[in-house]
Amino acid sequence: MIGGPVGEAAGIYEELGLNVKLTGNGQVPEAMAAGKMDAGYIGTRGLYGANALGSPIVVGANNHIGGSMYLVVANDIEKPEDLLGKKIAMPDPSTSEAWQCGYGKILNLTDDPDAYELVNIGSDADKFTALKMGQIDAYTCCDPWGSMAEHEGVGKIMATYMEMDDRMGVCCAFSLNTNLIKDHPDLAKKLVLAHTKSVEYVYKHPYKSAEIFSEYFGVPLEVSIMTIYKKIVAEGRTLTWKLDHDNFEHAYSIYEKYDLLEKLPEYEDVVYEQILAECGAKDFDTFIKEEVDPILPVGMTYEEFKQKAMEIDGIDE
Repeated sequence: MIGGPVGEAAGIYEELGLNVKLTGNGQVPEAMAAGKMDAGYIGTRGLYGANALGSPIVVGANNHIGGSMYLVVANDIEKPEDLLGKKIAMPDPSTSEAWQCGYGKILNLTDDPDAYELVNIGSDADKFTALKMGQIDAYTCCDPWGSMAEHEGVGKIMATYMEMDDRMGVCCAFSLNTNLIKDHPDLAKKLVLAHTKSVEYVYKHPYKSAEIFSEYFGVPLEVSIMTIYKKIVAEGRTLTWKLDHDNFEHAYSIYEKYDLLEKLPEYEDVVYEQILAECGAKDFDTFIKEEVDPILPVGMTYEEFKQKAMEIDGIDE
């Protein structure tokens, strides 16, 4: 969700004449339904489910594909079966697409919730702290909390959820309140444009973006650099604003296959492609090919990436 902090810290909102108030809020659909939020970053599964149940929330642009989340385990967990019976902070694996199509499948582990001691811990940051304190044996998370565990030496990433049944889905999106779209269409387009410019900034200024990430998320700079490296190089160009119909449809099919949502909306009712098409954003694929590939190619090592990132932003050792 780095687009929000970058939009503010790099002056992108201000440049577009937008007066934006950032807030950390895990209840994006509820806030939109209550008229308290105009736009937000949210997991696609929650967005689809909320839209189907009447929340005025739709996809304005993509944010992150695949889902690349992590199963982090304590250092004494050596093989997958060591997790059986252990205390793990994660959702019920029988109703989790990340487990069904990711960790469980990769590690050949059961999705029976009774096979583990499941613990409900609110945030990924709290999960990391619990692992560090020895209160749990493993947790599922998104970065920076996988990189943080490895950086601090308190745990290791055992499995990465990158794909959904061997294809890319959609992890999270930049969402808009339909009331904003209806009442202030030009502002809605500007917000989507700001999001695309923020993602563009991450690719063009990875080190400065890492500094912003570090400040806003309260993690060491090295962890922020590791996180950005994963999202824009190591795992592919997973940070994106491109609305790929196949990715969204695939995610939709996974929710349906595993009965993960009570009700599913029609694609056209939840993904508003027209706003992105009309906001003035660059074509993502062309941007990557012309402005990113020659400088930060997929396949470069972390050390190479960090050195190049410092060079781009004029950072001395």
